Amino acid sequence: MTTTPPVTLRPMTETEFEAWKHRNAESFAAGMGPARGLSPEEALEVAHREVEKLLPDGRDTEQHVIWMACDGDEPVGSLWITTKPRIPFVFGLEVDRLHRGKGYGRSIMLAGEEEVRRRGHAQLDLNVFGNNTTAINLYTSLGYTVTSQQMRKKL
Repeated sequence: MTTTPPVTLRPMTETEFEAWKHRNAESFAAGMGPARGLSPEEALEVAHREVEKLLPDGRDTEQHVIWMACDGDEPVGSLWITTKPRIPFVFGLEVDRLHRGKGYGRSIMLAGEEEVRRRGHAQLDLNVFGNNTTAINLYTSLGYTVTSQQMRKKL
């Protein structure tokens, strides 16, 4: 039985949000760029545009919750979920580099699931790029199943 470190979720401060917004775009670009055949520069530009479009009011955008995940008072990661669609959707899970490999990803997802349940939802969706085996393994171990799959062949 795997034990998970305890985490609590709290809203981000404006300062935390500004730093997070850039890290989030970089992370999204790193996964999305190769999947879409974009250069790193193009992918980062697209990622920044997407974040701005999804969060026009920043951290205060309605039906989006962006949390810092903390172990005690120490931030260890973040979680971004939208409750806008009928089924809430995870846009981003981040574990700080210094805390990776310690079970925080699992803890953050479990805390997020509990918060989504508390808000009256019975399902949670997410997307994971096919080359992100660490995330795929985490989500599979948490009971997530594939609901659609996109494939590509280099010609």
